[in-house]
Amino acid sequence: MGKSPRSQAKGAVAKKLALNTPRHGNNSDGKIHSLGTARSYTQALTGYAKFIRESNGGSLFRSGTKPEMAMDYLQHRAGEVSQKTLDLDRQAIQMHLGQKLEVVKSLQETRLTCRSYTPDQVFLVAAAQTERNGLATEIAYSAGLRAHELLTLRRINEHGPSIHRGWNADRFAGRDGERYTVHGKGGLVREVMIPRNVANRLEERRLSEPIRVTDRGIHYQQRYDISGGNRWSASFTEASKRTLGWSRGAHGLRHSYAQERMAELQRNGKTYEDAKETVAQEVGHFNKETTEAYLR
Repeated sequence: MGKSPRSQAKGAVAKKLALNTPRHGNNSDGKIHSLGTARSYTQALTGYAKFIRESNGGSLFRSGTKPEMAMDYLQHRAGEVSQKTLDLDRQAIQMHLGQKLEVVKSLQETRLTCRSYTPDQVFLVAAAQTERNGLATEIAYSAGLRAHELLTLRRINEHGPSIHRGWNADRFAGRDGERYTVHGKGGLVREVMIPRNVANRLEERRLSEPIRVTDRGIHYQQRYDISGGNRWSASFTEASKRTLGWSRGAHGLRHSYAQERMAELQRNGKTYEDAKETVAQEVGHFNKETTEAYLR
């Protein structure tokens, strides 16, 4: 019997890894530049390999290299998964094949539900967490951070933002606080602003020396004694269920940030499109349309 679908997927991904090469300027090289993408593609290709084995006993490296087999799989998946998952499957298989595939539309109706929290809800949840987790919740909410970005916080004078991007001068307009940087998706380093009273509490928890932490297989140098990553996300979900009776996930705090900033910037005279461009950069996007998902 041949290799398992999981082993086949790992092998396919390993052939495309280029972790020491920055994604900027290399988006079209057909390589994988981050561990997060490698993990996602491995999972996607494992499903594809299982489908091939069940269909004809083949493998990723034989019938799995045929575009018609790939399209059969994507059409099959269209009835099972959301558009976001289907697109990820397609991107992983494209990487494996080394060629573009036709976009397949999901047959499942995507439910566009609100994922944000009100300020009162956020502080109720934070109060129900430990100090390390609660402070992380306040920071994520006030600065629009992803879970893993909490582990990468640095003072602005220690590490500046990525220089290959053209940053909007209106970022953080109308807000006051302390500026830090975080490492986001694809290695992008961006400025974030944390309210001064929250930043003061953060600085009280500064470590004398950075420590190495691992979250979902990725290593970080952490400089503050606060929670982050998967552990913080799980803590947030549990605390939300205890206090509110439900949870929309820790990522909902980014939705809250985006929606509140949009309203704030428009009150201060910005058009909807200009406000969206500013918010997109503040949360670490450069495609304004990506930010639309946060504004529902």
